[in-house]
Amino acid sequence: MNYEKEMNMNNVEFGDMPPQAFLLGLLSAFDNRYQAAADAFFKEITWKQFFAIICINLCKEAPTINELSDVMGCSHQNVKQILLKLEKKGFVSMVPDEYDKRKQRIFVTEEAMEFLEENDNNGQQSQYIIGRIFEGVDDKSLKTTVQTIMKMERNLSEL
Repeated sequence: MNYEKEMNMNNVEFGDMPPQAFLLGLLSAFDNRYQAAADAFFKEITWKQFFAIICINLCKEAPTINELSDVMGCSHQNVKQILLKLEKKGFVSMVPDEYDKRKQRIFVTEEAMEFLEENDNNGQQSQYIIGRIFEGVDDKSLKTTVQTIMKMERNLSEL
């Protein structure tokens, strides 16, 4: 597929737009397209629900909703809604913290792990998709992009 033709990028020009503004728009558009493609990948859960499970698994201990909100970069309210839907599907459980009953710890269930294993062939499908997305992107460009976005993230958190 010719991506430039598909996205009609020949008609898009920086013009007088600063490259920083163009990059922010490009990142937003990519996020929207990626979310739509990822939503189509799993039939039972959305990309944001899948991302929540990934983020829970990245935490050293079962996170609270606030901790998960920080990791996901979403509001407490959005994460709570995502978790409630995952809980209905049996993919997470929310348990009161043993030291502070006002907090809830989030655990990924065995059912969720089985679902991920069944639907991702031990990571093969994810690796294929990631490989296709990054096709033609060399390590140096990737490292520069990661460093740039991490710096942007730090700057954003200081606003």
